[in-house]
Amino acid sequence: MHSKKNTILIADNLSIGYCSKEGINYIAKDLNIHLEKGKLVCLLGKNGVGKSTLLRTLSKTQPKLGGDIYLESENLSQISPLSLAKKMGLVLTEKIPESELTVFELVALGRQPYTNWLGKLSAEDHKKITNAMQQVHISALSEKKNYELSDGQLQKVMIARALAQDTDIIILDEPTAHLDMHHKIKIFKLLQELTRKTNKTILLSSHEVNTVLQVADELWIMTDGSFTSGSVEELLKTDHLETLFSSDQIEFDKELKQFNLKKIRT
Repeated sequence: MHSKKNTILIADNLSIGYCSKEGINYIAKDLNIHLEKGKLVCLLGKNGVGKSTLLRTLSKTQPKLGGDIYLESENLSQISPLSLAKKMGLVLTEKIPESELTVFELVALGRQPYTNWLGKLSAEDHKKITNAMQQVHISALSEKKNYELSDGQLQKVMIARALAQDTDIIILDEPTAHLDMHHKIKIFKLLQELTRKTNKTILLSSHEVNTVLQVADELWIMTDGSFTSGSVEELLKTDHLETLFSSDQIEFDKELKQFNLKKIRT
């Protein structure tokens, strides 16, 4: 296994998918992936191509079907759940159930890997929670209950919880899925800002291709049967972005870095 200096996570001949009574269902095979430190990396692909499966496998919330994953040169299969929780934060698409928890208490859940068995917060824990809320600009919501929050506010709370967890990597699955255009852009700009200011590695999946092309340091492109990665500039020189949506209605404009509806010629 080759480890580059700036590489934080490596997948070596990784196969992903599901096991069922009918047998093994492979979604993708022999993936070779390098995730670099301090980058905002966006995973793009059509629905059903396996983006969520890949993120769940890389975060050990779903078993791999083959190959190896290394986190900071250590085999992921050898890392305990507690150790992993100190290295990797996760924000999945499932909405959290309504409860009486305040925003502060929700963000404080990110400190669970570090608190003692009583779950008592230390002064250091309080500092990390407060800093996370400041970074995501939700300090004013501290005492609000989670059911009083909008979808955009709640998503920021989930990001703050991952920040309070104080991990080198944060993985987000469709972080803007339930948000309107204004809040989608705010979340993407926030994530871009966080990678710049904290040097954390942020890996996310998204369908917001046009926005992603403006903020990402690197793209991972999944299509049926292929996986490609590279900087936006590198991939703009190839035809990989065009293959994302092979459609008669959509075309990709390399100069504007965006997908557009094809003009109807009359």
